[in-house]
Amino acid sequence: MISSSRRDFVIRFASVAAVSGAGAVLSACGGSDDPAPPRFDYGVASGDPLADRVILWTHAQFAGLTDEVPLTWEVASDAAFGSLVASGSARATAANGYTLKVDAAGLSAGKDYYFRFRWNQHSSPVGKTRTLPAVGASSLTLAVLTCSNYPAGYFHAYAEAAKSAAKYAVHLGDFIYEYAADGYASTDAAELGRVSQPTTECIKLDDYRKRYAQYRSDPDSKAFHATMPVIAVWDDHEVANDTFKNGAENHTEGAEGRFTERRAAAVQAWHEWLPVRAQDAKDLLKIYRSFDFGGLAAMHMLETRLIGRDKQIGFTELLNPATAGTAMATLASPTRSMMGATQLAWLQGQMAASKATWQVLGQQVLMARMEFPVSVLTALNPDNTGADAVLAGQKAINDYLTAKATAAQAPGMLTDSQRALLNPAVNPHLGYNLDAWDGYPVEREIVLSTAKQLGKKLVVLAGDTHNAWASQLTLLDGTVVGHEFATPSVSSPGFEEYLPTLTPDQSKAIFLGVVDDLKYADTHRRGFMLMQFTATEAKGTWHFVSTVKSRSYAVDASATMSFIT
Repeated sequence: MISSSRRDFVIRFASVAAVSGAGAVLSACGGSDDPAPPRFDYGVASGDPLADRVILWTHAQFAGLTDEVPLTWEVASDAAFGSLVASGSARATAANGYTLKVDAAGLSAGKDYYFRFRWNQHSSPVGKTRTLPAVGASSLTLAVLTCSNYPAGYFHAYAEAAKSAAKYAVHLGDFIYEYAADGYASTDAAELGRVSQPTTECIKLDDYRKRYAQYRSDPDSKAFHATMPVIAVWDDHEVANDTFKNGAENHTEGAEGRFTERRAAAVQAWHEWLPVRAQDAKDLLKIYRSFDFGGLAAMHMLETRLIGRDKQIGFTELLNPATAGTAMATLASPTRSMMGATQLAWLQGQMAASKATWQVLGQQVLMARMEFPVSVLTALNPDNTGADAVLAGQKAINDYLTAKATAAQAPGMLTDSQRALLNPAVNPHLGYNLDAWDGYPVEREIVLSTAKQLGKKLVVLAGDTHNAWASQLTLLDGTVVGHEFATPSVSSPGFEEYLPTLTPDQSKAIFLGVVDDLKYADTHRRGFMLMQFTATEAKGTWHFVSTVKSRSYAVDASATMSFIT
């Protein structure tokens, strides 16, 4: 879509100049002895908007030099910068990897603004941002994204989000991936010209900085970040796969240094490269925070990885008779946590104090119950995809679905074996992904019970799985207390790669047939989600791209799900 507005043309023209490598250059009054201007190779970004302020971001460095870069930042109500409303000075320094963030205050609620950074007469690309609305907002449109994997394919979802009706964006984590160049989702990287840099796994601060720089060099990423403010949280891959509070699946203590040092490096780089407002300069792990969209929606961004998350439980522990008892006791422990006690109390206080129509949780992993019977889980062994294993898995699924259908249509015809399949005491249900909230059921029950007791309209936004989902959120007694919308990945592969023996329609049918709370699923396409709120409706629209392996692609935005109150 090409905008006919002159303002959009100015923004796009400035962005094109940045992509060309030299940055947008204004007429200079100096002579040939002037030093070469700094490079703005990664564009500009904004984030963490409030009603009167927003974070502005850029990266600026003199080519081949380590000198500080003194900059002037400007915010205007027009793209030509004829009406400045805020300005100031700041420096991009080596200490922050030449990234720069300023908190531009003194703005008006619910307004679009244009911003840029200048060095003498040389300017960065121009960005567009927006403050949060004043009290009385009647509608809200968010672009929700997750899991942008550079070697896996192109960031078409960013390009489409930039062209959407969204006024704000929410990124739910996995902004980068930490693996080496020959690691996860790298099969087509060389052909696509998207080999990870550095080629080694990210462990040290310089590794993470280089990886962020590569991701932020992507032209679709730059266009997206220059279009709207982003509210972001991290997930595990900003550090290492399946991170928890004192370790990660993809970290070997000692051989890869101390986890605490790796975590500190990763967190520092995230704060440097994302347009986020630090909540506590002495504790960069504390990224949970709230945003009020004019009384229509209060969005509480959660940290579910590094502060309070206990180590994940493995299926082998639950399914092995020798360890099952201990593992089940751990899973059901009242002290088992994903957020930690301090953050949980904060969330309960925020929800209690908020008068917004909707309470929205922006967080990383699925909160809805995605539970499968043990009879199916034991038959689906991802390490064995041979013909016999595939047949065994299909039989387990068919047996369970047949028993479930018989119970609904003709319960008197149930056989003893079918009754056993449907008896949770004999064939209990477990979440298929114990890295999600299914692995922390007591704390989930507390969060959902809090929303019910406070009488709040609850919507949860989730990412992480690379697939699209919509579910109702239920208490253990079956009471529906809210709804969850999950966005697909920007580029990371989904179940089409993990379940190659099943067609997308088959995997979708299995999930919808087995999981009672699940209402929508797409298990094979990449994209983003547009989330719209009014006083009576929360509506998700999934925008799927046909491929991330080619520069040419089509968009399908026909899938929607609404919850009306």
